[in-house]
Amino acid sequence: MPRALEQADGRWAWVVLLASLVTQALTVGFPSCIGVFFTDLQRDFQASNSETSWFPSIMGAMLHCGGPLCSVLIKRFGCRVTMMLGGVLASLGMVASTFSDSLIHLFLTAGLITGLGMCFSFQSSITVVGLYFVRQRPLANALASIGISMGVTLWPLLARYLLETLSWRGAFLIFGGIFLHCCVCGAMLRPVATNEDPEPKEDLLLPPKTPTRSCLATCVSTIQYYLAFDILRHNMVFCIYVTGATWMTLGFSLPHIFLVPYAMHHGMEEYWAAMLMSIVGFCNIFLRPVAGMLAGRKSLAAYRKYLFAVAILINGLTNLICTVSADFRVLLGYCLVYSLSMCGTGILVFQVLMDIVPMDRFPSALGLFTILCGMSSLISPPLAGLLLDTTNNFNYVFYMSSGLLISASLFMGVGFYVAEKKKLKQDRQAKMEDATSEITSKHSLTSKDKDSARKQPYPENIYVTSV
Repeated sequence: MPRALEQADGRWAWVVLLASLVTQALTVGFPSCIGVFFTDLQRDFQASNSETSWFPSIMGAMLHCGGPLCSVLIKRFGCRVTMMLGGVLASLGMVASTFSDSLIHLFLTAGLITGLGMCFSFQSSITVVGLYFVRQRPLANALASIGISMGVTLWPLLARYLLETLSWRGAFLIFGGIFLHCCVCGAMLRPVATNEDPEPKEDLLLPPKTPTRSCLATCVSTIQYYLAFDILRHNMVFCIYVTGATWMTLGFSLPHIFLVPYAMHHGMEEYWAAMLMSIVGFCNIFLRPVAGMLAGRKSLAAYRKYLFAVAILINGLTNLICTVSADFRVLLGYCLVYSLSMCGTGILVFQVLMDIVPMDRFPSALGLFTILCGMSSLISPPLAGLLLDTTNNFNYVFYMSSGLLISASLFMGVGFYVAEKKKLKQDRQAKMEDATSEITSKHSLTSKDKDSARKQPYPENIYVTSV
C-alpha cells in the first residue's frame, strides 16, 4: 500500500530541516579541518605545499563537480536514496585512505571517493529543503546552513584532538564512521508532495519527448538538459550569477585551507591556530538565523542578489586584515569580521539561485553551478600552494583571495543591474507594442464598419421591408 506523501510546510518539514542541518555539518563543514592535517601530511609524504594542496582541492572539486550526476540520481531515485548513497561513499573513502602509502592513493580515496559521497549527501539536503519549504524557504535555508557553521566549529577541534591521540590515519578512520550518519539523515527524508505535475516514468532520465534521434543526439540532449544549458541561454541573470560565483570560488576557499598553516608558520600554538576556524563557525551559528530572517523579508526579496554581491565584497576586503599581522588578537578580529561576510554569503548563495530559476529545474541548475565551482575549487588551492612555494610568503595567498572575491562581487553587482535595466526596457517595449497592436486592430475594425456602412446605406429599412 503506497504511503501518503508529506505536505510542504508541514510538521515533518522541520524534521527534514534538522536532517539537512546535520548533513551539511558533516559534509560542507569537513574541509575546514583539512588545514589541521596539512603539515603532518606534508611531512609524512615528503611533499611540497603545492603537491599537498591537491588533496583539499580534489575533495572540494568533487564536492561540487558531482552535481550533474547527483541531479540525475535525485531525479531517478529521490533525495533519500541519494543522500544515503553519499554517506556510504564518504565513509568508504575515508576508511580506505587510512591505508594510503602515497599522495596519489590519498587523492583517490579521501579526495575523489569521499568528495563524491559528500556531494551526493550535501546537494540532496539542499534540494529537499527547497521542496519541503515554500512560504518560509529563505529562513529554512538559513537554518539549514547553520549546520555548515557547526561543522566549521567542531571539525577542527575534533581533528586536532584525534591527530594528537591517534595520528592522521586513526583520525580518518574515525571520520569514516562519522560520515555514516548521513545515511541516518537520509532515512528521515520522506517523499513530499509538490505542485509540479509528475513526469511519466519512462522519461525520468530523458528531457521532454522529441522525434526519434540517434544515440549521440539523445546523449547530447540529455547532457544539455541536466546541465541546464537551456536556462543558461535564455536567463541572463542566471548566466551572470554562475559566472560570478565560479570566479568567487577561486578565492573563497583559500582562507579555510591556509589560515591555520599561516598562524602556525608565525609561531602560534597548534591548538590556538585550530581554534581560529572554530571561532568563525561558532559566530555563524548565531548570525545565520538572524540573517535568514532578514533575507526572508518580502521587502528585500528583489534585492537579495545585490546583498549577495555585497557580502562577497566584504569577504574579499576582510581577507586583507591577515596581511597586517599574524598576532592572535589581529587574527581573532579577522575571524569575527570574516564570520559576518561568510554568513551573508552562505545563506544567500543557494537562496539567490532558487530565486533565479524555477524550483522544478533547480537540481539541474544546481548541477551546472556546482560543477563549475568544483573546477574552480580544483584549481585554486594548488595555484595558491605554488604561489606560496615560490614566494614563501602567506600574504600573497590572502592578496590573491581578496582580488578574486572583490572582482567577482563587482562583476555580479554591475551585471545584475544591467540585466535588470535591460529587462525593464524590454517589458516597456512589449507593453508599447501591445498597445499599438490593440489600437491598430480597433482602427482596422472601425474601417471595416465604415466600408460595410457604405455598401448598405439603409440597413434598417431593408430589414423592416423583409419582415
